[in-house]
Amino acid sequence: MSVAGGVSNAVERAVVHGCEALQIFTKNANQWRGRPLDQSEIRLFRQRIDQTGITPVVSHASYLINLATTFPVLREQSIAAFVDEIDRAESLGLLGVILHPGTCTAGLDEDALRLIADAIRVAFKARPRFKTMVLLEHTAGQGRTVGHRFEHLAAVIKHLRGSRRVGVCLDTCHLVASGYDITTEAGYRDTFEQFDRIVGLDRLMVFHGNDSKRPCGSRVDRHEHIGQGYLGLEPFRRLLHDARFAELPILIETEKTHGAEKKGAIVTDPLDVRNLETLRRLRIG
Repeated sequence: MSVAGGVSNAVERAVVHGCEALQIFTKNANQWRGRPLDQSEIRLFRQRIDQTGITPVVSHASYLINLATTFPVLREQSIAAFVDEIDRAESLGLLGVILHPGTCTAGLDEDALRLIADAIRVAFKARPRFKTMVLLEHTAGQGRTVGHRFEHLAAVIKHLRGSRRVGVCLDTCHLVASGYDITTEAGYRDTFEQFDRIVGLDRLMVFHGNDSKRPCGSRVDRHEHIGQGYLGLEPFRRLLHDARFAELPILIETEKTHGAEKKGAIVTDPLDVRNLETLRRLRIG
């Protein structure tokens, strides 16, 4: 949900949509620096989260951050921005910050994965007492992005000596795009058997629930409305009825209705309503 007008407004938008969990950006996702969070807004946000019972709440890190880069200036900017994301999430009492692992700019994937782990280690050392987790998002694998294989996520966690401050976010669109075919019953079963063996289901904290505009193995990240893409409805039905994931949130990142929200008004978005209702029907059906 948008934080236009203040972070607490995201909670109100979640309420009018009947949300049970929430994801926000704590600053503009396409800028390096953001305005400091207002202390009164922080208090109101935390108060409203407690009152509404919405849980968990996570933030998504800026798209500019690349912890895999070998370019010194970009790496310094990325680590500083990443620490700022953690600071903001901690102040708001969030479960964690969802992070795209990064894009390899030189060398092998293995080198990039070590750079990512080193950057996360720097952030943890800078904020040793924080509770906010880092949630590595499995990626679609476009270009030289890393994180599209379960082995990549496991390698980062291993480099961090299995830190319990690190979890995983799985995106249904990214799974299919990267070649994990959860559209069939057998493929769904095999995908999560692999994930459990390589990473561990105990690391899985959050799902991004998105359909895909592109077919399995395309390695193209293009989200589609629930049930209208190459996933269809069945993978979502399986997730919603899988006892292993009963306590995990499914957060949608589907396209918003253009112009639905004007000047920060708290209104329902017809496309959000439709996607959320589709998931609710699958859950009870």
